[in-house]
Amino acid sequence: MRVAIAGSSGLIGTALVSLLRQAGHEVIRLVRSRPRGPDERAWDPSAATIAAGTLEGTDAVVNLCGSAMASRRWSGEVKQAIRDSRIGPTEVLAAAVAEHRVPILVNASAVGYYGDTGNREVDETAPAGSGFLAQVCRDWEAATAAAQRAGARVVRVRTGLVISRFGGLLGQLKPLFALGLGGRLGSGEQYMPWISLDDEVGAIRFALEHDEVSGPVNLSGPLPVTNAEFTAAVGKAMHRPTPLGVPGFALRLILGTELVDEMMLAGQRAEPAVLRKHGYPFQHATLSAALAAALG
Repeated sequence: MRVAIAGSSGLIGTALVSLLRQAGHEVIRLVRSRPRGPDERAWDPSAATIAAGTLEGTDAVVNLCGSAMASRRWSGEVKQAIRDSRIGPTEVLAAAVAEHRVPILVNASAVGYYGDTGNREVDETAPAGSGFLAQVCRDWEAATAAAQRAGARVVRVRTGLVISRFGGLLGQLKPLFALGLGGRLGSGEQYMPWISLDDEVGAIRFALEHDEVSGPVNLSGPLPVTNAEFTAAVGKAMHRPTPLGVPGFALRLILGTELVDEMMLAGQRAEPAVLRKHGYPFQHATLSAALAAALG
């Protein structure tokens, strides 16, 4: 299979390129800078352009574009940048998929689509939630419409919190836990839909290779945990105490109310129902297994 990947230099993209090549697939990396190797092709989503012939002979496109959502306060400018880094590039790729009759588009999204679900389990049939993040995810997914109208099999992968030894969430948490400063956020009752990096990219490969998989797919581990349970598990894996808790008002003072209320004090008890239905074999079915692989 010949697969073109946008966003191939990030945490997930780098791992996916490696996995697909190991599996015998040909990978074309879509880059915004001047191509530096035979496997790179230029595109400019801000100008809504992609080089002629880039997707010729391509069997699938994977779109992983999107700037970090929780790196700074959600000012109007930051929120617009979050939207622009996702929706515009997706529209460009979806149009190119339609034009070149590429049969598969796997497009990134997030479990934030569901909003704050509290203790309620949600699978891929659940409706969209409310708030800025949920609206971004709705518009992000809707931006694939041109590809779907053209008959492509569109898979919208709603990713949870990725556990990896190479950065991501653990990269931010490890220094704090190492100093004994790890603690629950707010009440700790909000759910954290985690997934190991191996299963994140494994599930994307599974979606590419299995024609029966389409529509929304939750990329989350089979046993979701609360923030308090997650905190305790990381502390145990790192052999560090976790007696502290960070009150919500302190988080809001530092990062702003909207970001904190939607991303840190809210959560999704997301279930990977589609992956279960189609028999995806999780490599890390428990949080402890995912943490052992990432911290070992």
